[in-house]
Amino acid sequence: MSVKNIKRILAVLGAVILAGLYISTIICALSSNENYMDMLMASIYATVIIPVLIWAYSFVYKLVKKNHEQKED
Repeated sequence: MSVKNIKRILAVLGAVILAGLYISTIICALSSNENYMDMLMASIYATVIIPVLIWAYSFVYKLVKKNHEQKED
């Protein structure tokens, strides 16, 4: 499996996770559960943090890959 295919799979997986988070945020906002505010805050937090972590992971991966390629030359 090539790196390009892995990136595509991870991109689709990330999009599905974010869509699920957005849906859960809406459900939490509209629910009448006694803990809805805690669930809503957790969902909003995850909606922000997960993309940031994905970006940070890809950024560090690019740096490590670049340094590894420079050491081989």
